[in-house]
Amino acid sequence: MPNMISKFIDKAKPRFSFHHNNDENNNSKINGAEHHHKMFHLSNNLAATSISTHVFGYRDDIRDTYIEPPAIAPTEIEPTKPVNINQIKPPSPTTISNAQSLKESNRKESNTTHYSPFYPEHIPSTPPKTPGGSFLVSNAQASADHTSPAGIDHSDVTRPHCELKLTQFKLERTLGTGSFGRVHLVQSKINNRFYALKVLKKAEIVQLKQVEHTNNERAVLTNIQHPFLVNFWGSFQDSLNLYMVLDYVPGGELFSLLRKSKKFTNDIARFYAGEVLLAIAYLHGKDIIYRDLKPENVLLDAHGHVKITDFGFAKLVPDITWTLCGTPDYLAPEIIQTKGYSKAADYWAFGVLIYEMLAGYPPYYDDNQFKLYEKILTTAPKYPSSIDATARDLLQHLLTTDLTHRYGNLKNGYRDITDHKWFASLDFNLLLQRKIRPPHIPHLKSEGDTSHFDKYPEEIYPYGLKQEDPYRDQFPGF
Repeated sequence: MPNMISKFIDKAKPRFSFHHNNDENNNSKINGAEHHHKMFHLSNNLAATSISTHVFGYRDDIRDTYIEPPAIAPTEIEPTKPVNINQIKPPSPTTISNAQSLKESNRKESNTTHYSPFYPEHIPSTPPKTPGGSFLVSNAQASADHTSPAGIDHSDVTRPHCELKLTQFKLERTLGTGSFGRVHLVQSKINNRFYALKVLKKAEIVQLKQVEHTNNERAVLTNIQHPFLVNFWGSFQDSLNLYMVLDYVPGGELFSLLRKSKKFTNDIARFYAGEVLLAIAYLHGKDIIYRDLKPENVLLDAHGHVKITDFGFAKLVPDITWTLCGTPDYLAPEIIQTKGYSKAADYWAFGVLIYEMLAGYPPYYDDNQFKLYEKILTTAPKYPSSIDATARDLLQHLLTTDLTHRYGNLKNGYRDITDHKWFASLDFNLLLQRKIRPPHIPHLKSEGDTSHFDKYPEEIYPYGLKQEDPYRDQFPGF
């Protein structure tokens, strides 16, 4: 175990997500996307489009790596009870707080985690469920700032699609790149605020068979708005590209902070876990499975609060699905077994996240993907001394292969987790209101500070061109 741990920490290699679609009658196929964990393209699926490298595609050095998935054996699984999250308005952000700078650990291989701050757009939204849970957040109350790049105050229940144009923005610098996309930091010429402009090349999207994925991702993101989820503001297109305007989240990834800190104390891990839990429960209340929870996909805003990003694998699933996708270290056993799975898979990943924050490494790790899956399916996690008895008890209820005993999948839903004694010192109502001071506040010199992102060579971009466009009809929502 010590050798495995040191190997994991010393290498600090990016972990990538993968995807293989086995859903029956599924019209929203999402192919595998590169992410911070090792990614494997299954069958003939190529990389996905999602904002980190996830958004942009795949790296050349893993392009030809394939793993054949096991045969499908669908079984019935009781779906997680829908969750609702309470209607409490978060306070408006004030000036950026200064704290001692904590630089992210060196992650040269993983250029893509740096965009998890942004995401896609508006399509017909599903009405929110009837309030009934302890924590409910309406769409209007989910964002600390309702001002769009077009200068419109979107403080009503559903944020309408903005009529945005490329000429309304000043391009600042590249935040990240990929095989068919790029993310820029931009500044609105109307309200002077900073945003992330995600640009995707239509021809490459079509060539890589990512049309359904791109449209599906923005459909999901259009239907969500929460204090701890990245906001979408609008989209548009020209003859060559798709453009999506999203939050710029300047504080970097939780993954980088964790690697710098080695591991977190109970109090620090509890804070981040609490905010993540509220976001995941909110998604589940809308029958959305996230399916790619990991510290690389958890960003920190200017005040130190979390913003979950990268919704490339998120999907509307009222009951069960069979799509084989996610990040190997974080895959629930039922996903690996291709039995069909529900929202309970997100709670397994939530347990892995807590474990990694407290231990500094995930409960299961192996360079050999099949050995990793075997460990997940056949062995119980080993708990280091840094995980105390109370935390261990919670993790044992999350990291269980028995779905009839996994917290989050039982009668009380997510409340079994919030009511656990490990969370006893955390006030979830104050947490949702962002009234609990985060344990780490990113050091930022200005609203447009990009010091937590890698630098990329700039090029001349063919944006805004007017010419023949054979693909416009394939992206009707833009």
